[in-house]
Amino acid sequence: MNQQQTDNNLPPVDKETLWYLNNYILLRDYYDRTISRIAARCVRQGNIALEEYPFYGYVLDVLEEISEVGEYVLAHKELYPYVEQKIKGGLAAFRKDLKEYQTELQKNSSPDMIKEDASELNKMKEALGSVSKSDDPTIGAGMNIDQVMEKLLKENNINPSPSEGS
Repeated sequence: MNQQQTDNNLPPVDKETLWYLNNYILLRDYYDRTISRIAARCVRQGNIALEEYPFYGYVLDVLEEISEVGEYVLAHKELYPYVEQKIKGGLAAFRKDLKEYQTELQKNSSPDMIKEDASELNKMKEALGSVSKSDDPTIGAGMNIDQVMEKLLKENNINPSPSEGS
């Protein structure tokens, strides 16, 4: 296993693990530059909203990768001294930035991305399940709210987990 050690007497970490922290830093910078570039293109295309940009899905893909790599770094405490050294503000700033990227991803995720994440689907169903059925606008229309949701899930090829039942 390759070991890497810096001059500051940080604990040794294998090169493959350290790659995740370096990749996170590069991805974060790349994301910021990409957003700036796309914002300028949106202005040139008639001041369209960023979300209307034809390749906006790529922005979400980069956010998803930042989130995944950031979670890996958080899960590997041996990287924390390196986070303190390489990221201005250290671990606290890293956590704050990662949370912001994850929030941005969550706010802008497409239905296809949400259906890939079972926990997001469960959260949606829990939120919808807490709606009072006495105010169900579909009552008397042939389907209740549960049937409408089931139909929508089927139409969008979303399979609820087996523990949820109908």
